[in-house]
Amino acid sequence: MIVYNFYPKLDLHGEYTTTAYTVIHEFIKDNIKLKNEFIVLIHGKGTGKLKKEVHYILDHEKKVLSYQLDPYNLGQTIVHLKIN
Repeated sequence: MIVYNFYPKLDLHGEYTTTAYTVIHEFIKDNIKLKNEFIVLIHGKGTGKLKKEVHYILDHEKKVLSYQLDPYNLGQTIVHLKIN
């Protein structure tokens, strides 16, 4: 069981898909510097457009080992970062 209540979170509500890359990339970069192995990206449920864009970005981010939808809240994604 993953306990992620204390993982750093980035709330993307209200963010445009066109600007999401920059915001997510900077958040990942900052958390790698801080040696945080896991982060949570909050994209909401809605139409799924932002979630799809977030997952596309994560698929192409070299510092992401893996990610998964939170099984208890489908509006957020838990991300495992490469800390080396």
